[in-house]
Amino acid sequence: MVPFERLNPAVILVVEDDRLVQLELADWLGELGLNVLTADNADTAMALLNDHSDIQILLTDIQMPGSMNGIRLAHQAAERWPALRILVMSGMYATELSALPPGAWFFPKPIDHKKLWQVLAGQPGAPIAPLARPQRPPQSGCA
Repeated sequence: MVPFERLNPAVILVVEDDRLVQLELADWLGELGLNVLTADNADTAMALLNDHSDIQILLTDIQMPGSMNGIRLAHQAAERWPALRILVMSGMYATELSALPPGAWFFPKPIDHKKLWQVLAGQPGAPIAPLARPQRPPQSGCA
């Protein structure tokens, strides 16, 4: 039994090249009520994002094979699909939020399921709001 309340149906794309991590996340997110698509690299992820307009959430690792890493994928996805909720994870890198697109979240691996669930739900029991992403205030200073 899942120790969390089920989320409203939403489509999440999990981009992770470690097959075991990918499967564990996909299984857990599916048990929460999300519809899960998976990709092994950013190139496949971009193709899925192009083909599936119903994807509301992108959960991507930073380090992966292919033409771009997860941070670059996050930026390209945010530019093309501004309503997409973006979550970035890594077990090897700690990243500053300023390296991520505005409104994106960073999770160190191993993923803390409770924290991830709280971000996905907004608050316990709350539906996912795919069009509402908090924006960081503009930074002052030189460009």
